[in-house]
Amino acid sequence: MSVVEFERRQDTGVWTEKELTTLLGALHAATAPVTGRTWETGVTDNGDAQFYLLGPLPEQVCELCVSRIGGRYVLEDGAGRLLFEHRNLDLVVLHAKAALSPASRVMVRAIMAWFAIRSTFQEKFEPLLVEGEELLVQVAPQLAALA
Repeated sequence: MSVVEFERRQDTGVWTEKELTTLLGALHAATAPVTGRTWETGVTDNGDAQFYLLGPLPEQVCELCVSRIGGRYVLEDGAGRLLFEHRNLDLVVLHAKAALSPASRVMVRAIMAWFAIRSTFQEKFEPLLVEGEELLVQVAPQLAALA
């Protein structure tokens, strides 16, 4: 694994007003009072600014996190998996909106269901089909002789 050293600025732990406006403007539908979601800011262990989109009470699990490390913005899901990174915050918030859309969640669930069904079919039924073909190859000549 290679480690990339990011450049550091003095004000790394503070979001600018423009950055917060961009984040909140793009995620305003996700942070609407109806959804029960809230947002919070914080800093990493190294003092880099972070923006958290939190789920509804009482758990308030982190659903998305945007970090500014040096001049790059890093988008992660609630489990800490990297979703996207770029120097342009507008591109990052577009990916954040896409990650929160219900259509993408349904699509991911449908894809996962398809792979589960396909895997089950390959593991359980394909061996039976192959054995059936082998049996047919052995029995076909004898059936042809009777006809």
